Amino acid sequence: MAGKSTTDLHYYHTRLVLKYAVISRLVLISLIVLWRSLLSPYDTSASINPNCLSNTTSIIGLFSGNSYSKSDSPPALLPRLASVIEDSIVWDSVYFVRIAQCGYEYEQNYAFFPLIPICISLLSRTVFTPLIPFIGQRAVLGLSGYVLNNFAFVLASFYLYRLSAIILKDSEVALRATILFCLNPASIFYSSIYTESMYALCSIGGLYYLMRGSNNIAILWLALTGFARSNGVLNAGYICFQTMHRSYKAAFVRKNAGGTLLVLLSGVLRSLFIISPFIAFQAYGYYNMCVGGSSDEMRPWCKARLPLLYNYIQSRYWGVGFLKYFQVKQIPNFVLASPILSLALCTIIHYVKLWPEVFVSLGFRESSPNKESAASSMPLGRSAGSKSVGFPSENRSDAGQGDSLRRRKPAVREENYVVQPSEDEASESPGFKPIILVPFILHLVFMVATAFFFMHVQVSTRFLSASPPLYWFGSYVMASPRLSKRWGYIIWTYCAAYILLGSLLFSNFYPFT
Repeated sequence: MAGKSTTDLHYYHTRLVLKYAVISRLVLISLIVLWRSLLSPYDTSASINPNCLSNTTSIIGLFSGNSYSKSDSPPALLPRLASVIEDSIVWDSVYFVRIAQCGYEYEQNYAFFPLIPICISLLSRTVFTPLIPFIGQRAVLGLSGYVLNNFAFVLASFYLYRLSAIILKDSEVALRATILFCLNPASIFYSSIYTESMYALCSIGGLYYLMRGSNNIAILWLALTGFARSNGVLNAGYICFQTMHRSYKAAFVRKNAGGTLLVLLSGVLRSLFIISPFIAFQAYGYYNMCVGGSSDEMRPWCKARLPLLYNYIQSRYWGVGFLKYFQVKQIPNFVLASPILSLALCTIIHYVKLWPEVFVSLGFRESSPNKESAASSMPLGRSAGSKSVGFPSENRSDAGQGDSLRRRKPAVREENYVVQPSEDEASESPGFKPIILVPFILHLVFMVATAFFFMHVQVSTRFLSASPPLYWFGSYVMASPRLSKRWGYIIWTYCAAYILLGSLLFSNFYPFT
């Protein structure tokens, strides 16, 4: 890498990230095809595809007014290829493809949010329409889902690298963390018709733009997470954290009452915008399931004071609830989830122990300069002798670099996220501030608690897999001379084992996570 400028190094790393992301997806898809061809599936019911109910339309039918049915397309000209694609539609993929094809037919379908079905239906009606005579309607829907999610994963990897370079101020560490993401233990779900890829793209992309100070773009991306998964509403917490610090500065530092009210109002509106897709989808379900029927025919949740369809479905059909999974027969699933939960717990403890004052005070107290400078390199994942090559500031002056510095990408300062910098602050040299990690770790804490105490615990592997701090900490473990190399080998072995095991079990309809 000697002799490469900062900009050249970023472009080189970006190409590496895209290369690893694409290769990892090709390997996963190859494994799916291989295991599917060698073994017989445990459950073959996924291939059953009755006609759509007459009183429903496809999810895109909300706009186009029509729906698919088995009679929409003649027999496929390439039945073998169609069969391969349709056989790969397993587990939750069955629901997403069915919703894209027929809309929300049954109550339990509303557990699956509409972003994936909408995108699948759009692709099948546009880009892949010419393939319908060759492989049939359902196979085209399945193919659309696979292409969509694998492409979204590549973009998510790109944004994770950019976000990590911003946060960690070191592109080498960002590259290592992103490669770990490309080979994460939940990889099988990122290459299947699941929500993981789209959620990761929207959440990580949104956080990237938020850290850059592009708040309006960030809000749009983060709002899409609420259309992908229910936990997308938690991303409003980043805005709440930002608003809390900006309002504090406006009220107590600048003594500006009017500015404080504007900051609070803006924060509330942006937070509501992020959670509005979740609310809108619940309202859509309520309208379809509760409005127009007699009180005797109404489902129990329709009569609740706060009729939340999603909570009812999760409890009734999937048995989700506080401590409901704490049963002796579920011990194997707790064992299956123990690696990712252990990694998450170590990540939280690691960063909180580094800057306890910052985390306890929610960022209102800064760590001492001596401690911060002593802890700012290795704990973030930098190897010994690593040089910081984070995005330089457009306002930063450096006599030794001259005009070449002005051509580089502008820095993303912590002030862009926490508070907008004043003209005086903008002239300061940007550096890592641990406050920027606080909302990431708080978000991870809430996710871990939810997964462990409320959810089917084995889902933790994929539920937590889009959390950037896991990969930042993993990058630190793999590069730190303070730790034995065996911990790095353990992480890689864990990822490789779950990739192989997941692709084997999941693709053949055996339980995995």
